Amino acid sequence: MGDSGLTERVIGAGIAVHRELGPGLLESVYEECLCYELLRNGIEFARQLPVAVRYREVLLENGFRLDVLVHGSLVVEVKAGERNLPLHTAQILTYMRLGGFRVGLLMNFNSVKLADGVRRFAI
Repeated sequence: MGDSGLTERVIGAGIAVHRELGPGLLESVYEECLCYELLRNGIEFARQLPVAVRYREVLLENGFRLDVLVHGSLVVEVKAGERNLPLHTAQILTYMRLGGFRVGLLMNFNSVKLADGVRRFAI
């Protein structure tokens, strides 16, 4: 399955969660429910995955944690804020760059329509 097919399936799972719950809950709730939907749809994922970061000669074993990593290649960052901020964009792009991932989704569930809160990134 190509990157776009995978992102469409993940966005579809997010839309299912958003339709059921709506906006206004904590990120942790949306993340848990998104992972449930991914599982229901047979989509392989890892949740709260620690990623090591190398800084010069130092290796930080738990440099950061990905909210969700789908099929070992698609980074999904779950948000539930008023809007997507430039900081959120910088965060997911940094995670992708440091982790060596090419594709990412920023999903902000605190929007009237989830489609308005989703951004896809490719590097």
